[in-house]
Amino acid sequence: MPIFEYGTVKINVDEDGFIENPEDWNEEVAKALASTEDVLDITEDHWKVINYLRDYFKQYGIAPMIRKLCKETGYPLKRIYELFPSGPAKGACKVAGLAKPTGCV
Repeated sequence: MPIFEYGTVKINVDEDGFIENPEDWNEEVAKALASTEDVLDITEDHWKVINYLRDYFKQYGIAPMIRKLCKETGYPLKRIYELFPSGPAKGACKVAGLAKPTGCV
C-alpha cells in the first residue's frame, strides 16, 4: 500500500492516491491531497464542495452524481472544474477523503 507524505501528513493511499482509511481525513490531509490536484489554496468555495461530498458520502456511502453535486452546491460543472481541475471524481472526491468513485460522481 503506497504512503503519501506531504509536510507533516503521512497517510496510506491507493494506487490512484485516494485515501485508504477515510477516518484518517482532516483539514490538514485535505490541504495535502489538494496539492496533488493543482489546488494551491483551498477557498471557501472548495470547502463548500468538499463538505457537501463528505456529508453525502456519510449519509449514503457513495459519492453523489455530478448533477446532484452541482444542484446542491449551486455551482455549475464549469465552476467545479475551475475549483478542482481534474474534476469532481478524481479531484474533489480525493481531496474530500472519499473512496475512489466507481462510477459517475
